[in-house]
Amino acid sequence: MHQSKPFTATKRHTSLSRKKPRNHHRLTVSATSTFEKTNPYTEELKATAKYISQRGRGILASDESNATTGKRLDSVNVENTEINRRDWRQLLYTAPGLGQYISGAIMFEETLYQSASDGVQFVDILKKQGILPGIKVDTGLQNLPGSDGETSTQGIDNLASRCEAYYKQGARFAKWRAVLRINEKGGPSTQAILENAHGLARYAQIAQSAGLVPIVEPEVTLGPGNYSIEETAYWSERVYSHVFRLLNEYDVMLEGILLKPNMCLPGLDAPTASPADVAKYTTRTMMRSIPPSVPGIHFLSGGMSEEESTLNLQALQEACPNAPWSLTFSYGRALQSATLKTWGGKKENWDAAQKILVALAEANSKAQLGQFKGPHPVPGGGRILQALRTGGAGK
Repeated sequence: MHQSKPFTATKRHTSLSRKKPRNHHRLTVSATSTFEKTNPYTEELKATAKYISQRGRGILASDESNATTGKRLDSVNVENTEINRRDWRQLLYTAPGLGQYISGAIMFEETLYQSASDGVQFVDILKKQGILPGIKVDTGLQNLPGSDGETSTQGIDNLASRCEAYYKQGARFAKWRAVLRINEKGGPSTQAILENAHGLARYAQIAQSAGLVPIVEPEVTLGPGNYSIEETAYWSERVYSHVFRLLNEYDVMLEGILLKPNMCLPGLDAPTASPADVAKYTTRTMMRSIPPSVPGIHFLSGGMSEEESTLNLQALQEACPNAPWSLTFSYGRALQSATLKTWGGKKENWDAAQKILVALAEANSKAQLGQFKGPHPVPGGGRILQALRTGGAGK
């Protein structure tokens, strides 16, 4: 039987391999996308993102719709009127010293164009505090056909013209929320992940073209069930990987965005996780899936009490002290809930409500710097604290 000889490189083979093709053309690759080079807002976007994500400061999320704000006001027996909604936002934005700890405030469209009772526009009140105005630009969730309750986010239609108008009004960043659900049946479907990743990328591209820093919010939201923190981490990493793949495909400048993700928590019916475990899985997920070019990761407070939000934020700094991004906060309920209860729509409670807001902002500012030692302005009320007291945390 004929035996073929093993292939060995000869001088002839070697020289041929070194020859350039006759019609060889050098491929030139630019490190900067055309979109980034031609966008007149490029440097402003970078500066805005850097300012908002600076250490020791975070975002006040006050972008609840009129209907959701009405539910919050109703919980303290305050009627849902435009005047009452204005008074509530005025209480938040005029809190003395808030700008020491808050660098940006996300607003609803009505609020962006509103003025305080003295006629001064809210955008000017915020800027005077050193707080940049932001705007929620999505128009809500819609069910995905054929899915088991999964959703996509609406609002791409007319987004470019809306963003241009918001910029003229004084907004300098935007927010778009996508919701991906986990439950005992598993995590989000591939269809839901791709649909929402595409929407986030398209929105981010449009926002940047109008001068607004896009907050990209792929919320892997908690649901009923006893699934583990490891499962939340798995699905979160999967979602973020697809989101950043689409952001890159749409030439979104990562130095000019902010990320608003969930912390990794176990299911709502599962044993609680300690701050150390939350930080372990959350920072691992971020390190695996978020490019270091992103200036800031602003965690939402969903599923956590006021004190849990602060303790977990503190733990993130301890778990990842040399993080390439600012691990900070974009809290809504964790800053507003106690403030609203303290106010209750009564003038005599105005100062006390503003003081609790600033105290909560300060606590989270210290946590972002890794310096929170307590006591917390609003102690207790969370699963983590209950578990710590009974010795169950981390088990």
